[in-house]
Amino acid sequence: MSGVGIFMTIVIGILAGWIASRTMGRRHGLIVNLIVGLIGSWIGAILASTFNLVPEPGFVGSLVVSTIGAIVLLFLLGLFRRG
Repeated sequence: MSGVGIFMTIVIGILAGWIASRTMGRRHGLIVNLIVGLIGSWIGAILASTFNLVPEPGFVGSLVVSTIGAIVLLFLLGLFRRG
């Protein structure tokens, strides 16, 4: 998450985790949303660099990348739970 401070990183993590959990039909608490969002930002950054995508710097770009990564994370965790 380039271009944002630590406070905004936490806000983006919470928002990304919340959006991902709603998208995937799950209900998580604040801390779980933060963890999912922060791990999602890492996954999203890896995916963006793999596909040579350069997200918009700042809040919106970080939120989009983090949310996509968080959705991927929840999807993969869902696969392991079912299996």
